Amino acid sequence: MTQNHGGNQRERRPLLGPLWLQVLVAIGLGAVMGSLFPHAADKLKPLGDGFIKLITMTLGPIVFCSVVLGIARMGDLKEVGRVGVKALLYFEVVSSISLLLGLIAVDVLRPGHGMNINPATLNSQAIAGYTATAQHHSSFVAFLLNIIPRSMAGAFTGGNMLQVILIGVLFGLALSRFRQAAQPLIDLLGLILRAMFTIVEFILVLAPLGAFGAMAYSVGQYGLGSLVEMGEFTGEVWLVALLFVVVVLGLIARMARFNLFKLLRYIGDELLITFGTSASEAVLAPLMLKLEQLGCEKGIVGMVMPAGYTFNADGTSIYLGMGAIFIAQATNTHLGLGQQIVILLVLMLMSKGSAGVASAGFVTLAAALSTMHQIPAAGLVLLLGVERLVNAARAIVNVIGNCVATIIVSRWEHAFDAERATSVLNNIPRQIQPVESD
Repeated sequence: MTQNHGGNQRERRPLLGPLWLQVLVAIGLGAVMGSLFPHAADKLKPLGDGFIKLITMTLGPIVFCSVVLGIARMGDLKEVGRVGVKALLYFEVVSSISLLLGLIAVDVLRPGHGMNINPATLNSQAIAGYTATAQHHSSFVAFLLNIIPRSMAGAFTGGNMLQVILIGVLFGLALSRFRQAAQPLIDLLGLILRAMFTIVEFILVLAPLGAFGAMAYSVGQYGLGSLVEMGEFTGEVWLVALLFVVVVLGLIARMARFNLFKLLRYIGDELLITFGTSASEAVLAPLMLKLEQLGCEKGIVGMVMPAGYTFNADGTSIYLGMGAIFIAQATNTHLGLGQQIVILLVLMLMSKGSAGVASAGFVTLAAALSTMHQIPAAGLVLLLGVERLVNAARAIVNVIGNCVATIIVSRWEHAFDAERATSVLNNIPRQIQPVESD
């Protein structure tokens, strides 16, 4: 982020152009590399994996500090509870709408109709790793127990964001009981958070390299031609994702009196990084800073944004509904209305238990199919080839949905500077002060 020193603000222009342009060029070069030199591109996977690992290592401290500071700065436990309830209510309603939209769309478009796949002929070994992981997420009781870490340190090393949020909530509630005495610690956490954001800025310099490696590997591994057979399903997932963003989130933004398309332009760099890496976690930290600079109160951003990554996966919900019914259609598995409603309810519960799991959408779908025994789980093999492409759609919608959610909850709490947001989104020249710790 650009820092202010005195009354003058100078932006240093990157030698290679803005980040969004660097990432866009890297994605294009990666696709070309994967198409022309697939064997060489296969070796570039560590570039994407390394970038994601660098970002992931910062998430635990950032989420912990953000949640603690969000709660501690509010002070009033009733206010904390009110914000939490409003956020969870919004998450549940909107993610349910996205799940229902996915189910309706795949019933209308019927991308799997006529494929006539015999589940017995599918190689289920290809999804063995996913189904093994899914076994740990197929029980609601197991999900609840998994929120509790074996140790506080384990929460930060295990990769489960729910565990970090739990510790952050408890720590924040504890500090709010003696806020005045704890002020030095709160200030220290604010400085740690600021340092972590700066580390993320350093890492984001490598975003084009990560996007290049990830895209080259994906195209080299599966090939553009091999995706044609599943092109209809992939295209329809992207179409439904676009409709959800434009219609559902657009309507929500309109009711909240802000322009969704200007918001998309504002977070354009982050959306391109998400597309290139297929990982929404890669942009959590910069998005939190941007939302604070947009006019959302720090405490709201610190609570809502990390929680949204766990409970408000709109893009994943769209994929879950479409993926389940697509497999049923492709394998000629007839499902009545009642059965589809049951599937809807199961997916609604399952989608909350995949936080911190690699390929969360795919694993959640595997867990749901293994639990219900109505749709052959072996049909998941059909989705493996396009997993990367649809994962990018899931991640992008998740990012946009959580940004909108944070603004909405901030408005509900009268903690949103609408004048500042208008100025920022319209690119009106205005000196924006950097985010400081309280």
